Amino acid sequence: MKVVLIRHGESEANFENYWTGWLDVALTEKGREQAWQAGKKIEEMGILFDTAFASCLQRTIITCNTVLEASHQLWVPTYKTWRLNERHYGQLVGVNKDEMVIRYGKEQVQKWRRGYNELPLYVDENHFDRRYDALDPNLIPKGENLAMVVERIRPFWSDAVVPLIRSGKNVLITGHGNSLRALVKYLENIPEEEVDQIAIPNAEPIIYTFDSQAVLQDRLG
Repeated sequence: MKVVLIRHGESEANFENYWTGWLDVALTEKGREQAWQAGKKIEEMGILFDTAFASCLQRTIITCNTVLEASHQLWVPTYKTWRLNERHYGQLVGVNKDEMVIRYGKEQVQKWRRGYNELPLYVDENHFDRRYDALDPNLIPKGENLAMVVERIRPFWSDAVVPLIRSGKNVLITGHGNSLRALVKYLENIPEEEVDQIAIPNAEPIIYTFDSQAVLQDRLG
């Protein structure tokens, strides 16, 4: 069974170099083309999906749909989950990264970006739209480090993905840089001190092969 992880294509925030978090920004034209090419690569490899997942943010939803369309699988059932959302960067959301280097120094900014346990400054209150109305407010963070993202991704994997693998299904998971870093750390049991070395490029498929008991066998990409 195959599980394919794909980070969304280039977003407006990637292009303008600011922290995005749960902001719902659009893809650039380059990002849409990257997603299309990822889908064509999937088609060339002959990978057929049974189920797809995306976060609640449009950059992954559009990427997911584009990948499926390019590989002639747009009919595949797709589910959205907040557990695949990008890391919540607290007060850093919407702030230019270069400006924060000037204010706080390169070392601190690098800790915020890559540190496993480094917390951002929390927001006092979130101002999200109705897509999260049904979610327990206690589950919605006001800021996260990567360790917290790992904890919220684990139930998604065990409850939603593992049963599909065990029933012989192939799965597409479209996420964000940090939600996929968290998932890769969890799946490959990567030590905390090595997590900062995990790279998740935009729209480059990472392909895992699992046996019928959902035990990892191989990774490509």
